[in-house]
Amino acid sequence: MAREAAQRKSPPVVHRLPISQARINLGAVVNRAHLTKEYFILEKDGIPVAGLMDIDEFEDYLELQDPKIREHIRKSNQEYLAGKSRPLEQFRAERPRHKQGKTQRRRSA
Repeated sequence: MAREAAQRKSPPVVHRLPISQARINLGAVVNRAHLTKEYFILEKDGIPVAGLMDIDEFEDYLELQDPKIREHIRKSNQEYLAGKSRPLEQFRAERPRHKQGKTQRRRSA
């Protein structure tokens, strides 16, 4: 997701592709977008008309269009810059530990 994009060391790979070629190879193009996080700009008569990207990144993009989420990010950044954050190890040390009973199960992500 967004974390994956931030961890990329090389710039994203962007391919320009005629729509007719993308239509013929749609399965392969979609697999490359999903598995290798490549981007595709689809062109009609040499004019860019659409883009193709992995759904996780697209959902992140859509979330960032929400004013409430942008405001939350802005406030979080302000709190971080004001020194109101702490390392994860410290946070974990401050949390009370709960024992997991036999009836409780761990939920997988």
